[in-house]
Amino acid sequence: MKLSARTRYATRILLDLAQHGDSENPVTTTTLSEVSGISVQFIEQILKPLKKAGLVASVRGAAGGHMLTRDPESVSIGDIIRIMEGGIELTHCCQDEIAKECPRTDRCLTRVVWLRASRALEKELDSISLKDLINGDVTLPE
Repeated sequence: MKLSARTRYATRILLDLAQHGDSENPVTTTTLSEVSGISVQFIEQILKPLKKAGLVASVRGAAGGHMLTRDPESVSIGDIIRIMEGGIELTHCCQDEIAKECPRTDRCLTRVVWLRASRALEKELDSISLKDLINGDVTLPE
């Protein structure tokens, strides 16, 4: 699985909103751009699915900007990837609706490998929250 720039940037934007934005002080798109090095136009594209999923809210006006709508502890990296990428599966055949259409699903000897790896990856990504990253609680396994 190779993550898109949109997903990586979405994680950085959400981290910044978790650290600096709230209903009293929403973070402007310009500030997000300056801090992240991502263009304003690309940030707006990235924010659309995050708003639709209910992770980000926006306030209009001179004192407007964007804020995280959930507690950083309740937003996992897995959540972000599912929103931005549509899922965490390593292959298309790991998706149930596609597996039903594949004529090889019942006799495919490799599908179980991709399913196990996808589930392990999903479990790991779901175990890491924005708060964990902010607190520096994420380390590499030994």
